[in-house]
Amino acid sequence: MSTPLYELKAEFFKTLGHPARIRVLELLSEREHSVAEMLPEVGIEASRLSQQLAVLRRANLVVVSRREGSTVYYTLTSPQVSELLTVARGILTGLLTEQMELLQDLRATTREVSPGPPRG
Repeated sequence: MSTPLYELKAEFFKTLGHPARIRVLELLSEREHSVAEMLPEVGIEASRLSQQLAVLRRANLVVVSRREGSTVYYTLTSPQVSELLTVARGILTGLLTEQMELLQDLRATTREVSPGPPRG
């Protein structure tokens, strides 16, 4: 019996559910990077970055594109990964814009109904 597509999707999104992995994918959306190049951008220890890259490799989201001596370069397996990140950014931008508008409306309403000085 095959795994239902919704379960596969859930596993896929779990793989994306770590800030370091998202940052790695964002960097690799720009161009290939070595671990040394990614370290200051991702902001975690080298061993943890290697672990995160291993998770992304197992999920077939990134691959080793080339080696130069002891330097390993990674790249995305598909440009669709970059597109997914762009779509997610658009969704978040829309949600945050709506929340800002709601907050502004709430603040305006609060000013309109705020009580005057206490009566005594």
